[in-house]
Amino acid sequence: MWLLFLAVAWVAAVLACVGVCRAAVAAAHHERPGPGADDRPPELTLYETAYLAGGPQRLADVALVSMARQRRLLLAHTGWASVIDPVGRDALERAVLAAIGPGGQRRIPAIRGILATDDAVRALSDRLVAAGLALPARARNRVGTAIRRLWGATLLVPTAAGAAVWMAPAGTESGPMLVWFALPLVLTSGTWAMARMEIHPYPDWATPAGERLLRQHLPADTRPALTALAVHGRAALTDPALRTALHSSGA
Repeated sequence: MWLLFLAVAWVAAVLACVGVCRAAVAAAHHERPGPGADDRPPELTLYETAYLAGGPQRLADVALVSMARQRRLLLAHTGWASVIDPVGRDALERAVLAAIGPGGQRRIPAIRGILATDDAVRALSDRLVAAGLALPARARNRVGTAIRRLWGATLLVPTAAGAAVWMAPAGTESGPMLVWFALPLVLTSGTWAMARMEIHPYPDWATPAGERLLRQHLPADTRPALTALAVHGRAALTDPALRTALHSSGA
């Protein structure tokens, strides 16, 4: 009976590891610029950095904080954004104002959700995908699914080992049995470790080429706080009021 559990563990481990490898190869394929794409930029803009590091949600946070620091938006600690200056200075700022709406106020989480589907964000995403720096939606989903399946297989192996020991006839030595289960566990754990090194830290948005550009060419922005927010997210904010506003649900 224990051989059945071992077979299940091996099949799950092999399929999960193959899935991760195929997803990684597919992600690497997308770093080649598409036909007709412009040459890759020597350095990223602040918005491009935010998108590659954290997607539309990070991009929205950068735009909101940028406008708040210029006193054109008020970000309250309750999670609401209020318009002070209703004139956008670029396409993304105009998208932020449109997302807030004519009432001049909206919850920050709702603004993020609206911006994620806005034409300005989609155009920036398409440009980065065409340049081979960002993953298209299908490839992002494939990588995420493969990683989740690998994690599930890693948890399944010790579960199957425990079930095999429990179902074994009385008097059966568990040591040799567990050695056989250790092999698929080593396989999944090793693949997990390699995936963390190869695909981490920007698995959802940037291609390998995009990750390299993120590490080597941060935006030449005169506002280091915004650059830190674009790269590392809300936790990098040193202003407690802004950090509270972005973390609030707005309820």
